[in-house]
Amino acid sequence: MNTNRRQFISTLGLSTIALSAGIPSWAIGKKETQLEKISFISGIVDNFLKEDWKGTLEKLAQQGYTEMEFGEYMGTSAAEFKAVCKSLGINPFAGGSSMSDMLIDSDKKIAEALTSGKQYWVCYWPWLGDAKNITADEAKTAADNLNKLGKASKAGGIKFCWHNHNWEFEKATNEGFPFDILMKNTDPLTVKTELDLYWVKKGGGDPLQCLKKYPGRFDIMHVKDMDSTPVKSFACPGSGIIDFRPIFREAWDQGVRHYIVEKDNEQNGIECLKSSAAYLKNLRF
Repeated sequence: MNTNRRQFISTLGLSTIALSAGIPSWAIGKKETQLEKISFISGIVDNFLKEDWKGTLEKLAQQGYTEMEFGEYMGTSAAEFKAVCKSLGINPFAGGSSMSDMLIDSDKKIAEALTSGKQYWVCYWPWLGDAKNITADEAKTAADNLNKLGKASKAGGIKFCWHNHNWEFEKATNEGFPFDILMKNTDPLTVKTELDLYWVKKGGGDPLQCLKKYPGRFDIMHVKDMDSTPVKSFACPGSGIIDFRPIFREAWDQGVRHYIVEKDNEQNGIECLKSSAAYLKNLRF
């Protein structure tokens, strides 16, 4: 028996044993790892930040958060904001706005984003309408606009991402789902994706398959969970039905290093972030 055949049989045998032991196929042959850092989006604690932004950031730093996605800088100046973040060990690395806003004075807004400490400029809504009945032409127009912003971002010295919602997965156009049209018609070198795992699943998509279908196109993950009710509403990571392990495994292997905790309409974001941090810091994948 030659060496290659012996190795194949040995690997097959180990795989069979692993599967019989209940180890999922995605974990076989992978080195177990965990997140190096965890992030949060400021909106989850917006009510606390308005009352005491410095104290709130200090609490979150103590919980173990080292990155933040945000809108406008807090405090009296960008310099003060960055100094406070630096002292707490929090990197204010990402944030942005909607397409309709970002297309106006793009260069100026890119410069402002850089001044506040951002390394990523994020388009949270790539649509110029409500996106409930997206046509192929609308998706192509959105892709063209994303390419414009991606090109401007590269010229300005910042990375660019767009953020998905459920609408890109719920209804196919005559040329496929809007998500696929956006991915196929944007420049991989200048337009990256901030993949919101909850919204993919809410729209009927599969986050893991998105990653596998478009490897290397994702730089940031929005991590929020889904509850088990028929409404499939938001949940703090670790308290819902989404299995993050295979998703994180694939994303990590592709080089994704930014995992941002989010939960829309959360009133007690401090506690949500606390439980999420405990879950994510102990998650092995």
